[in-house]
Amino acid sequence: MHLRLAAPIMFAAASLGMASAATAAPDAATTIAAPHTHENLAIFLVRGRSIEGAAPATLEEALAKGSVVVHETGNVRELKIENTGNEPVFIQFGDLVKGGQQDRVLTTSLLIPPRSGRIAIGAYCVEQGRWNSRGTEDVTKFSASNAQLFSRKAKVAIARAPVAGAESRPAAPAERGTWRNSLSAEPLINQVRPGVQLPAPDSQRIIQERRPRSPSGQGEVWDSVAVAQHQLAARLAAPMASEQSKTSLQLTIENERLKKAQETFVTTLEPKALTDDTVIGVVIAINGKVASADIYPSNGLFKKMWPKLVRAAATEALANPLSEASKAPEIAEVEAFLAAAERSEANTRALANIAQHETRESADVLKVEARTAEGRWIHRNYLAAK
Repeated sequence: MHLRLAAPIMFAAASLGMASAATAAPDAATTIAAPHTHENLAIFLVRGRSIEGAAPATLEEALAKGSVVVHETGNVRELKIENTGNEPVFIQFGDLVKGGQQDRVLTTSLLIPPRSGRIAIGAYCVEQGRWNSRGTEDVTKFSASNAQLFSRKAKVAIARAPVAGAESRPAAPAERGTWRNSLSAEPLINQVRPGVQLPAPDSQRIIQERRPRSPSGQGEVWDSVAVAQHQLAARLAAPMASEQSKTSLQLTIENERLKKAQETFVTTLEPKALTDDTVIGVVIAINGKVASADIYPSNGLFKKMWPKLVRAAATEALANPLSEASKAPEIAEVEAFLAAAERSEANTRALANIAQHETRESADVLKVEARTAEGRWIHRNYLAAK
């Protein structure tokens, strides 16, 4: 079956460090493939014409190589990123960065040009309470980015909050959308004894039992981290909060029990997307419901991000109790999910003079699209809004 997205899949090859602008106009039509499944997780591969040429480096690659530095600023909601290398670097909304004064999640997708100087980027804390060095880590910068934020609820909270450092672009009244925030609360420190099976968590009770704070997307992110830790602990019957830093989502993701549980998902599903050069994205469904989608302008960029994406999807599936109604949705449901947000109003903002950030939200789907300053898209993320 074919899905024709509202906006053509076009992206200038030069902006991704690719070979030729002549290859920069893939066909707008995409195909949603039949799902691959494991337990309560289903993946639908999105196929389409891919831009040719080398994909940009990812943040994970650039940090490992030392060509990018992520600097602390003393502001929990803002970091500075500097690309000292000779190739562009792709940063994705939801990338986790480890270290600094607190582990953070980055709030927008960006393409950082070579020799960029320091560029401000929005961030949220995914490790409440720490504001100092951890072990031998350098408190002034971040050491790695090998994981993605897996909580859909946390991503929705971040996407709905105002973008740090962004400036609204003038738009016609019909294009202007609205931002929404929700009441936040203090985090729950997960206390689980090894070998003890917890009852299925009640996320509403976890959140309601905490002291209310002022409306803030940050509070919802803390809530989501706490609930995810609790749900994973219940599913795996093991502590998920690290003794080194109990509120750190990054350290939870590094938990060996969790990594072992992920492997059956990863070994089953990861290879499905690596042998087809037409795959440019993926739609994720958990317990029979479409949860999210990530679409890119090239197969090369998708393949670079896929290991992070599949592990994040596996973790989210593990954080959701198994449901008897976990049959994968129909392709028509996936098509309707992707199309829903395109009919809603747009809110577009400029970021650091190098990017644009657009959100669209229908009753059921929130879409976040990142573009270059010239308006060429680099990443589309779709999230179930409720």
